[in-house]
Amino acid sequence: MNFNRLDFIKLTGTGALAAGMPALASGAMAVTSPEIKADAFRLAIAGYTFAQVTLDQALATMKRTGIGQFAVKDMHLPLNSTQEAINAFLAKADTFGVKLYGVGVIYMKTEAAVDQAFAYAKMVGVPLIVGAPDVNLLPYVEKKVKEYDMRLGIHNHGPDQKLYPGPDDVWEAIKNLDKRIGYCLDIGHTTRLGLDPIVAVKKYHERIFDFHVWDTDKPVKAGGCVEAGRGIIDFPKFFKTLRDVKYQGTVSLEYTKDMADPLGGIAESIGYFRGVLAGLG
Repeated sequence: MNFNRLDFIKLTGTGALAAGMPALASGAMAVTSPEIKADAFRLAIAGYTFAQVTLDQALATMKRTGIGQFAVKDMHLPLNSTQEAINAFLAKADTFGVKLYGVGVIYMKTEAAVDQAFAYAKMVGVPLIVGAPDVNLLPYVEKKVKEYDMRLGIHNHGPDQKLYPGPDDVWEAIKNLDKRIGYCLDIGHTTRLGLDPIVAVKKYHERIFDFHVWDTDKPVKAGGCVEAGRGIIDFPKFFKTLRDVKYQGTVSLEYTKDMADPLGGIAESIGYFRGVLAGLG
């Protein structure tokens, strides 16, 4: 199905409206959005989206846009947090209707850093670490995955880093390891490598635990983050593919444009995703 921004506007009025925000114009025509199919996957937000705002601002944005799943980054919950501090964080998030599904991205360059990451995730009470351990540490990571019975999704970072730039690089590192070591597949960075992320979804979906999703304006290193639907990623095809492969994990917006004031872009992107899903039927 060819579903463009005009189709989306017809379905939802505006991205903000679809995200649960009030209409921007007092005389706007009322729009009835079609019922969205209940998907096995869940829309969420990645913690780095909120790197330049406070925790209260982040949680308020999630509540306003109707997203209740969050992977916390250490700028809002440090890796050396006490259990008391973690419990206070979780209680605050709960008042906004937000639950944590994971932690990260966490970089691991030593065995001590691996130990800390797994202990931290256990204290937070989540089943998933989104991480980027050095390749030579993967045998040790595998031991910890078995010890904690926890998943680790490796995040690919595109052309900006030599460590896990693309999906195939991740696969070469993990293919012989415990199946609880898999992907947090970043589709924006994959696109910036000149690759089609949907190909990776079809190849590796059984080992994908999480997605970082954002739109980019160019399929090259210089490609930047834009509001979803304004760039080049084929989100209708992406979401249809997730349904086709029966994906059951999280799909987390990682919006890195206007990071000091991200609400508008987040609302537009989440609204666009909902409009796309409604358009797919």
